[in-house]
Amino acid sequence: MNRLLVARYALDNAIHYGVVEEDSLRRLEGSPFESLRETGHRDPVARAKLLAPVPQPRIFGLGYNYRAHSKESNKAVPEIPVLFMKPSTSAVGPDDAIVYPADGENVHFEGELTVVIGKRARHVPEAQALDHVFGYTIGNDVSDRVLQRRESAFGCLLAGKGYDTFAPIGPFIATGLDPANQRIITRVNGVVRQDGNSRDLVFPVPYLIAYLSKYMTLLPGDLIMTGTPAGVGPLAVGDMVEVEIPGIGVLRNPVIAEAQAR
Repeated sequence: MNRLLVARYALDNAIHYGVVEEDSLRRLEGSPFESLRETGHRDPVARAKLLAPVPQPRIFGLGYNYRAHSKESNKAVPEIPVLFMKPSTSAVGPDDAIVYPADGENVHFEGELTVVIGKRARHVPEAQALDHVFGYTIGNDVSDRVLQRRESAFGCLLAGKGYDTFAPIGPFIATGLDPANQRIITRVNGVVRQDGNSRDLVFPVPYLIAYLSKYMTLLPGDLIMTGTPAGVGPLAVGDMVEVEIPGIGVLRNPVIAEAQAR
């Protein structure tokens, strides 16, 4: 597929998909998972509100998929993918707030390359896995470490990663990227905290798709957060966290207190 940036956006009380071209959005007829047919209408980017590029997605997460992150977490490098899921209600879009829970104690950012599945996939060979990818976006696997560790002690992982707003994604879906060589940079209040590259993934993208499709059917719009590089750290109310992948853009989200959200 050619290199494109695809946005999902709100404008004039309607939601559209469009292809980004400089300062405009070439509106699509419907979902890009069905076709990339354009209506011929162009919308100005300045007037559009960018949304999470997939509405209410199924989100698959990967733990310890970078050796350096395993090391900083005092964990062994896994022998098989360490998988978990984040609820669809955890997904928010660019510039949306990450809500810091009232009982949260140690909430961390995790910038990640995120795969967007484009075609139904079941029992897919690794050599054909990328044929089932529509494109790639940016994800932030926000995690409550205290709750996460309490859960992990009993072999589960859900609530600590599943709060509403704990999965910012966006701002665009980029097609035609090489998932094996994408730089991932995370900044908090302008200071670089993570600077990694997907070439260091323990389990690369084709392997992950093949592995997941062995056990379950992947659907168009499913997201696979591929794991986070070293450098994870805490967030605080008032912070601004940015995750950048140069070929995709910058995912920017403020952190607010739960009381503010209510």
